[in-house]
Amino acid sequence: MPHFQSDPLDERHDGAKISLPSSKIAFSTDSFVINPLFFPGGDIGKLAICGVVNDLAMCGALPTYLSVAFIIEEGLPIETLGKIVSSMAATARENHVQIVTGDTKVVEKGKGDGLYISVAGIGQIVSKSDVGPKSINPGDVIIVNGDIGRHGISVLAFREGMDFETSIESDCASLLEQVKCLLENNIEVHCMRDLTRGGLAAALGELSQQSGFNFEISEELIPISEPVKSACEIMGFDPVNVACEGRFVCFVPEKDSSKALEIMSTFSSTGFNPAKIGKVDSQTQKLVKIANKIGTQRIMEIPYGELLPRIC
Repeated sequence: MPHFQSDPLDERHDGAKISLPSSKIAFSTDSFVINPLFFPGGDIGKLAICGVVNDLAMCGALPTYLSVAFIIEEGLPIETLGKIVSSMAATARENHVQIVTGDTKVVEKGKGDGLYISVAGIGQIVSKSDVGPKSINPGDVIIVNGDIGRHGISVLAFREGMDFETSIESDCASLLEQVKCLLENNIEVHCMRDLTRGGLAAALGELSQQSGFNFEISEELIPISEPVKSACEIMGFDPVNVACEGRFVCFVPEKDSSKALEIMSTFSSTGFNPAKIGKVDSQTQKLVKIANKIGTQRIMEIPYGELLPRIC
């Protein structure tokens, strides 16, 4: 309560009574079970808020209200919970979103693995047109906003005590300001999808199936840092399958692609600028075709199962 101060929450009622600025809203929910609770570049609290804020932003919405539910294992230090809650509150403030209702449960020792967090959020849709898979058109340019794979590799390496020459930090971050800037500058955004579980491959595979079109991707244009490449080679992972928490793909018409890249570049903080990685084809086999630098194509499959468990 001291961290999540808001008028609806301070009423301490069974639910929050809120006012919505628009009748058209986006609504999302997600659960977070990451292990460990703290990792290079973030923690489960920051991840939980950014995760739902990003989901709403991908719908062309400005997040307004969140609910938060904690499932806490008996024995979790109060100091640990305090750090996580403080991180959540700070991240919520940065994104101008209020936490207005929630719940706390404690389970017996050995049955909760420290802490699980569930967050649901609603936001006001501000995009002028519908942003979603059904709005994807042949000829659309596919842009990714930065280098991929850092979150999954960072969490796994930290959890397993792997020591790489270069530290790999998670890309855990809010995407809200980038999305707002695209929409405010009248970029005709057709679709957006954040690259969480399953990474770039899962996002593109799902969107290809949902839109009904083939996607053509150039492997050499996908931004991947050398430390992530090396770590993936050592551990036998394909970087396109590894989760991100501050990356998204954006589908825009060719006429807007240069301006979109310019806007997204202003948010680059890792030395990797956004990149045009492919386009939407008019063919309707619902396939993602990825070409290497010598022109050979393969099908980018949606990864099945949990490639890297407990990373979000």
